[in-house]
Amino acid sequence: MKIVSTQFVKSATRPGNYPVSTLPEIAFAGRSNVGKSSLINVLVNRRNLVRTSSTPGRTQLINFFDINASFSLVDLPGYGFARVPLEVKKQWGPMIRTYLEIRENLRGVVFIFDIRREPRSEDIQMLDWLEEFSVPTIPVITKVDKLPRSKRDQHLRQIIDATGLSRDAFTLFSAKTREGKEDIWELIETALAGEEA
Repeated sequence: MKIVSTQFVKSATRPGNYPVSTLPEIAFAGRSNVGKSSLINVLVNRRNLVRTSSTPGRTQLINFFDINASFSLVDLPGYGFARVPLEVKKQWGPMIRTYLEIRENLRGVVFIFDIRREPRSEDIQMLDWLEEFSVPTIPVITKVDKLPRSKRDQHLRQIIDATGLSRDAFTLFSAKTREGKEDIWELIETALAGEEA
C-alpha cells in the first residue's frame, strides 16, 4: 500500500457525530497501551498522525482518518484498566459496540494484543461482538521485539488458548523493527476489497 495522503477527519462519540462517508473503513481496537497508535502510525508512514502516549486510555473518542481519499482508518477507544474516570470507562463499551453494530461501511477490524499480556475478559467481549456482528477480524500481536524469540511461543500460546483463535490467524508486529507491516497491509487490502481473508 502506497500512502499518498493522510488526514484527520473528526472525532465522535455517537452515530450522529460520525462523518458522513461511503468510503470503506478499517477500525483498530485493543486494550489501552497495547500499541494501537504506534501500529497505525507505522502503517501510514507518519510519526504523529495518531498521538501516542505512555498513559493508558489516551484515546477516549472514535477518531476517523482519511487515507489516500479512498478509505478511512478508525481509531477506537482503548479499553481496560486505564487511569481515567469511571464514567468515561463505562461509555467505552457502548460507544465501541454501537459503532461495530451500525457502521455500514466498516469492512474489518484490526484487533490488537500485546504479546506480553494475557487476554482479559474485555478482549473476549470484543471478540464476541466482532463475531456477533460478523465483522471481518485481523488479529495482530504487537510489541514482539520486547521478548526474545525463545519466549515468543510461550506467550503466543497464552493468547491462542484464551481467544480460541488459531496460530495462523495472528500476525506478529513490531513498531520498532516494522516486522509484520506488509502482512497487515495485505490483510487490510483484502478486507477493503470485501474478500474473505
